[in-house]
Amino acid sequence: MIAYLNGILAEKDITRVVVECGGVGYEVFIPLSTFDRLPAEGGNVKLFTHHEVREDAQMLFGFASAAEREAFALVTSVSGVGPKLALAVLSGLTVGDLQLAISQGDSKRLATIKGIGRKTAERIVVELRDKINPIEAFANAASTNSPEQGTLLRDAMLALTALGFSEDVARAKVQQVLAADPSLSDSETVLRKALAS
Repeated sequence: MIAYLNGILAEKDITRVVVECGGVGYEVFIPLSTFDRLPAEGGNVKLFTHHEVREDAQMLFGFASAAEREAFALVTSVSGVGPKLALAVLSGLTVGDLQLAISQGDSKRLATIKGIGRKTAERIVVELRDKINPIEAFANAASTNSPEQGTLLRDAMLALTALGFSEDVARAKVQQVLAADPSLSDSETVLRKALAS
């Protein structure tokens, strides 16, 4: 299997790229989220890959991060969801937003992605909900804009759940504290204020 490609970006468009490695050009299909992070043609690029082998073809799917590749593998594990549809999902949502939608059972949000119908969205939620940690999903969605905020949320919510609060209550308390004072930057203060509320 090909785990990643590290080479020169020979060609790129919205859905595919060609990466030259050792004189060989590899065609790689990508989601929009990866396209946004590509260098200009001729620049060095590293893509984490998923190698799909079928009876009639071999295809490479590339991602800017290992987290995107893991999300792709998770989505393609759903019955009836192939690689092209999984790319559409990752083109429509960030990894954090995808995890959050699945953990919250938000099939309507998934159904807004082109190519995903209501039944497919519901199947994705049903088959993957137990595989997503809600606290990690919430923190990953928050870290899309600010990695520090994602870590802060994760730490505070984990502390609250360790104290016996449910994940939903922990998330609500942390959100309430941060909404009241977005400048908070350490989890101990967030935890103290959450316990006081």
